[in-house]
Amino acid sequence: MTPEQLRASILQYAMEGKLVKQDPNDEPASELIQKIKSQRTRLAKESKIKKSKKLPLITDDEKPFDIPDNWEWARLNDLSENVQYPFADGPFGSNLKKEHYTDKKEVRIIQLSNIGERGWRDANHRYTTFEHLKDIKRSEVEAGDIVIAKMMPAGRAIIVPQHLEKKFVLSSDAVKFVPNKLLYKDFLYFAINSSVFKSQVDAEVQGITRKRTSLTKVKKYILPIPPLEEQKRIVAKIKKLMPLVDEYAESYNRLQKIDNEFEDKLKQSVLRYAMEGKLVKQDPSDEPASELIKKIENKKAELIKEGKIKKSKKLPAITDDEKPFDIPDSWEWVRLDTVLDVRDGTHDTPKYVKNGIPLITSKNISNGHLDFSNIKYISEKDFTEINKRSNVEKGDIIFAMIGSIGNPVIVDTDRKFGIKNVALLKNINHSLDMNFVLHYLYLLENLWIKNASGAVQKFISLKKIRSSLIPFPPLEEQRRIVEKVEELQSSISNLSK
Repeated sequence: MTPEQLRASILQYAMEGKLVKQDPNDEPASELIQKIKSQRTRLAKESKIKKSKKLPLITDDEKPFDIPDNWEWARLNDLSENVQYPFADGPFGSNLKKEHYTDKKEVRIIQLSNIGERGWRDANHRYTTFEHLKDIKRSEVEAGDIVIAKMMPAGRAIIVPQHLEKKFVLSSDAVKFVPNKLLYKDFLYFAINSSVFKSQVDAEVQGITRKRTSLTKVKKYILPIPPLEEQKRIVAKIKKLMPLVDEYAESYNRLQKIDNEFEDKLKQSVLRYAMEGKLVKQDPSDEPASELIKKIENKKAELIKEGKIKKSKKLPAITDDEKPFDIPDSWEWVRLDTVLDVRDGTHDTPKYVKNGIPLITSKNISNGHLDFSNIKYISEKDFTEINKRSNVEKGDIIFAMIGSIGNPVIVDTDRKFGIKNVALLKNINHSLDMNFVLHYLYLLENLWIKNASGAVQKFISLKKIRSSLIPFPPLEEQRRIVEKVEELQSSISNLSK
């Protein structure tokens, strides 16, 4: 169970009346609710408050679970204080915009960023003037009021802290709720942050990009209300348990980190073992890697002669000092450019257009996949120019050369796209298993990151990529290695679930 799940379970138990014992001597919640209603009726008759719109009675279908006999279900609207504005949302944009802001610490604007998961978050200090507050008085918030987020995470609530600011006002992303003084405010805070309230909000949020609720909806949601004395006992119990949950969270997060590191290190060990030729047995009947390399070099020379690929500069011979580890006799150490066609994309930024050809950068490569969800587009003309240099095809490998260096991925789509600050490895006549290359790149990227150039933004040059070493087994052994690596890594991932 995660710390978040444990916190949610404690609040759920509290809301079901299972966290502390009921005391038959407590005044039933029904009488407490009746006192609030009587108080409201009297003040409305005396014209001291406006008569609020009556909401429908709570039906059995609305109640998500059973509660103790001396508890009551109540709508949030019926639990508010009898003041002029017991509920309010923030002013719309035209009533609170940049021209109303001030550098002086006058009226603090409560924003979504201040509504933290565990209470008030003192972030993003923004103020308006005392003078402007007069125009948006309805949205003024007092210390001790409850503020509920309208935008996601819609339904999350805080209690406005005491002695922090001179005045507060809502932004348009939140609503205020002034709890009735006959109720225990801290209990209502926990109740609103429990799944009882949040599930009602989640069931009715609207919007595609940013989910939101409304003041009208918030007022009608229901909460379980215990007797006042039990409210206090529940809050005391919750406050006693939450520090223990925090301790559990520290241990949990530490173990999670160890688990994640263990998984990563174990997978790296499997790859290292594989690339040293120790993961699968060598088969003497396999065609030696030296013969395969000759075929690739001959094919490469043929393609250069036909003008299909460019001739690259001759790379130096591999010295023994360069070889990071020993490999089987049937393998060969080669430079990437010997067995692959190594290219890159543009390093200039083309003009972006609204509709066109996707341009892949390092931001669009993550977790072994291409991400087209947040893509920028270039014109057909710019794509054609870039494609003369790169010509990405299905089955090629691409990875970032700048910034987050590495993150190699095999292209698994026929969709046309250009590449920027991205390296490209192309198979020559399908003479090697690109999945084998991909697995080795996961080891090689650490070396590239370590030896990257650049002070502000790290980068690896095409020259360094081309001259990088790769241990090269026979083709059939490459395939056996890939199969075994993927089998073992899948097992390692399942261990962590």
